[in-house]
Parts: sequence; structure tokens; C-alpha cells
Amino acid sequence: MVSPSHPIFEGFPEFRPGTVWLVGAGPGAPGLLTLLALHGLQQADVVVHDALVSDAVLGFANPSAEHIHAGKRGGKPSAVQADITRTLIALAQSGKRVLRLKGGDPFVFGRGAEEALGLAAHNIDFRIVPGISAGIGGLAYAGIPVTHRDFNQSVTFLTGHDLSGDLPLAIDWAGLAKAAPVIVMYMAVKHLPDIAARLLAAGRAPDEAVAVVMEATLPTQRVISGTLGDVAALMPQIAPPALIVLGPASSLRPVLDWYDTAARENRYG
Repeated sequence: MVSPSHPIFEGFPEFRPGTVWLVGAGPGAPGLLTLLALHGLQQADVVVHDALVSDAVLGFANPSAEHIHAGKRGGKPSAVQADITRTLIALAQSGKRVLRLKGGDPFVFGRGAEEALGLAAHNIDFRIVPGISAGIGGLAYAGIPVTHRDFNQSVTFLTGHDLSGDLPLAIDWAGLAKAAPVIVMYMAVKHLPDIAARLLAAGRAPDEAVAVVMEATLPTQRVISGTLGDVAALMPQIAPPALIVLGPASSLRPVLDWYDTAARENRYG
């Protein structure tokens, strides 16, 4: 572990007592943490972390830091968001350096904005430390470029469920289907057949490529491929956490699939 006093951290922002850092842990591999995230982890008095944050990432934390699990997983007993925010507020008000560690990026389907708004309402200073979003970094580990000038000049990011866990009915599916050639779906496994049906009804082609990346950036990463029309046949092979990408982005995977057995042997990614 790099010492907090290492010259690499000279000039980094102070992590003051009574403040909260909302930090993105990246898509999974510990080597994808940012330097600022590492600096915060090594200074924190308490780390409030999501379910998908690995032990390897938590291993970078200050050895004396308290760890509080605040994960939310679909279909499993989960922390209530309001309780998580109250915990952050109470810890900061007690004078702790509080690091809220969230998978991916805090502001990309991570509810980081809700937590930041709660802190602001209580006049608690906070810092946002962005992370590599799984919808970009995770796909890169699968050899899937989220953009390529020959295929798409835009991309849509979609969450597969709303606040209640149901399919987001507020989405304009007809507009979404036409908005971008590539659609990247987070947390969409549960409702994937319904999402596919709505996109097909809105005009997307049944032979469009679909790739599903499970446990992205980890040695256990798996990728399965199919088409939008055969999503139902893919479902028995899919398990969360998974990213789903629709469109031509995955067509380059046979050439760009660099994350081979040798690469997976490096524990940092």
C-alpha cells in the first residue's frame, strides 16, 4: 500500500474531519481506482460502502477505519436509501472523516446526488470523487468500445428499474429506441425481456446484437452474446451484476477482446 505521506499525494486536498467524500470505486478491478479515491480511502475514519465494492478495493482503506456495509441488491435484503443518508449525516456531525464508497461513478445511476443533497441540507461539506463508470470501463474490459465513429455518434445509458424496482414506465420507449444506435443498460437483468419487447415494438431490429458482460473487470468476468430477438433464450445464462449493450458496439469484440487468461491473473485488473 502507498503510504498517505508518499510524495505522490503531496498537494492533494485535505480530507477534513466532519466532511464526507462521495467516491466512485470504479467497475470492480482495484487498479481502476483513481489516485484521489485512494488518497481518500487512506485518510478516512469510516468507509460506508456498497455491496459490489470488493474486499480488494476496501483493502486500500486506512487500517483503523470502520467499515459500514450499506449495499442495495435487487431481490435481496438491502439498506434503505434514507437510512444511508442519515448515517452519513450523523457520522459527519460526530466529527468523522466519512468516505461513501460507491461502485462505478456516484452520479451515474448511483444515487450519489440524493446523498449529496441530504448532506447539503444539513450544511455538511462534501466532495465528489468521480469513478470509472461500469458502462464505459466494464465494456472496455470486454473489448466493446462504447463509441466508434463508424458505428455511432451517440450512446444512451439506461437504468433497468425505477425507485420501486419496477421497469421505468416514465421512459419514452419509442423515443429511446430511435435516440442512439447503442444503448447501455445498467441493472436491467430482471426486466430485460420486457425491455427487449418494448424496444422491438418501438422499431429496433430483432437481429440487432446484444452483449451481456457479467462481473465486469474481475477475473470472473463472463460475456455472452445474442440478438435482441432471442433475449429470452439468453436469460438462463445471465446473472447480475451485469451490463447489457445493444447495438453495433459489440461487433468489434472478436478483435478487441484483450482481457485474456494472462491479463486476468493480475489482481489489480
